[in-house]
Amino acid sequence: MGDERSECGSVSGSNWGVLHAVTRQDKQQQQPQPQQEKEHQPLRIICGYSQHMQPVATDGVAGGAARSSQLLSRADWGARVPKEVSYFEGPAPYVIIHHSYIPGACVTTPDCMRSMREMQDFHQVDRGWNDIGYSFGIGGDGLIYTGRGFNVVGAHAPKYNDKSVGIVLIGDWRTELPPVSMLQAAKDLIAFGVAKGYIDPSYKLLGHRQVRDTECPGGRLFQEISTWPHFTQLNTTAEVQPVANKI
Repeated sequence: MGDERSECGSVSGSNWGVLHAVTRQDKQQQQPQPQQEKEHQPLRIICGYSQHMQPVATDGVAGGAARSSQLLSRADWGARVPKEVSYFEGPAPYVIIHHSYIPGACVTTPDCMRSMREMQDFHQVDRGWNDIGYSFGIGGDGLIYTGRGFNVVGAHAPKYNDKSVGIVLIGDWRTELPPVSMLQAAKDLIAFGVAKGYIDPSYKLLGHRQVRDTECPGGRLFQEISTWPHFTQLNTTAEVQPVANKI
């Protein structure tokens, strides 16, 4: 796989340490600011992209105020260093949606951080993969958790790992729909990726079940994303009935 690089340079243990130190330093340097200015200020820069998503207008918010999704770094949720990292060139032509099934839905940020660590343990330790398989995770707290990140080869969808962004919505979404905040965070992340050039503007949105024999991302979530822009019906595998594989 070699020493592949992105704008962040090669990802070694020492480089991840530098990134983690930067995030801590930025936290310490933050000063109290007026609320209006605060809403539009990037929180931190991690690996070339901001942790503050683009403001999104929210229906029903007094005064037409804008809301935004927040992106947490790997350091925030306590990720271990990846064993190895490989990158792929150019904007990703596919976005693939997953559910975790196990761990189940999380509500608080500490619980969602724990879920991210559990998934990394399962993928990196039990399965022997380089890292958590997904590019990003979405928690029930409405926050976005950095997994492998943009333009990094994943381990979430065979034949698509080197050309996609894999987004996992933490929980079992076979019969229940994720909270609105989770769905909006996923949409915000995709829009952000397109705006920053990490995702092709003509990307195809897929559910995991369309590229592998599985019921992931769960029937109810799959039904939901089939209504989103860019959803693409690849072939008849999307109509396969639920099978034993849930992830």
